[in-house]
Amino acid sequence: MAGVTNVAFRTLCRELEQQKAGTVSGLYVCEMVTARALVERHPVTMHMTTFAPDESPRSLQLYTVDPKHTYDAAKMIVEENLADHIDMNFGCPVPKVTRRGGGAALPYKRRLFGQIVSAAVRATAGTDIPVTVKFRIGIDDAHHTHLDAGRIAEQEGAAAVALHARTAAQRYSGVADWDQIAALKQHVTTIPVLGNGDIFDASDALTMMASTGCDGVVIGRGCLGRPWLFAELSAAFTGRPAPTPPTLGEVADIMRRHGRLLADHFGQDKGMRDMRKHIAWYLHGFPAGADLRRALALVKTLDELDTLLDGLDRDVPFPAAAEGPRGRQGSAASVTLPEGWLDDPDDCTVPAGADVMHSGG
Repeated sequence: MAGVTNVAFRTLCRELEQQKAGTVSGLYVCEMVTARALVERHPVTMHMTTFAPDESPRSLQLYTVDPKHTYDAAKMIVEENLADHIDMNFGCPVPKVTRRGGGAALPYKRRLFGQIVSAAVRATAGTDIPVTVKFRIGIDDAHHTHLDAGRIAEQEGAAAVALHARTAAQRYSGVADWDQIAALKQHVTTIPVLGNGDIFDASDALTMMASTGCDGVVIGRGCLGRPWLFAELSAAFTGRPAPTPPTLGEVADIMRRHGRLLADHFGQDKGMRDMRKHIAWYLHGFPAGADLRRALALVKTLDELDTLLDGLDRDVPFPAAAEGPRGRQGSAASVTLPEGWLDDPDDCTVPAGADVMHSGG
């Protein structure tokens, strides 16, 4: 997730899984970076591809709109040993992306989509680097693309596909349609199919897998303010007892660790600015008081973060109000597309300017 899954957050998730589950079994994917910006070695993009020294496997997510930059970026990843796994994201529903034909709009162009997946697979041929592909159900209810996208990705050599069971028009609103994950699983038979959407606790993951037959799950908003979710998933998948949910004091300790990791990655000033959005997610559902919340929303230093967190009642147990959806939800809206985008699904014209817009990462 853009702005969230940097090396600091991934390190925190891995540490908590190791501490609570005794193992690290999850695959933690870095923030989405643009293929063109990676090839051009944009400084911000290169910093976004930072991995911890002991992070394995290193999973790098690409946003891409054309075969050439896809091939060049994947080849660069191989030749410079930048990652052990490439995940291609065609799920972004943001209007500034779809209006240029990128993100969740792109799989509608079936031949172009296939050429992009093929380019990444060709660039990694002969290596141990798998290429996986994530996409949505489609543009809207009248333009589903997921079955074609799954079939094409499978044919072009993708190692797995993942479906966020919403359309681009839904954005993050409403309820994910898990029936479409089941349909994709029936349609794609030779590679794993992963499900994504509305997994906010371990029981949701088990229910999704049981009801759809999917081979695994992808976690997005469910881990916002809950980096220990992966330890709970690990326990659920292996039949071990679930870890005890953290008290408010334990959450405060996790927040301190997160803040220090962000300061190490960005420097203290930017690290604390980045930490502010996480604080609201961490305290979701907990009694913290309006004044303390406001002060934390303006935190500027690690020392100030420590002092403010000392004001929380450490003995408060994890509340039911802290469970369930978190992060952006919003409402459904029509999808902004380039003029004539829906006229010909077999048109291979590369979307103009979609990668330039994201050249900063």
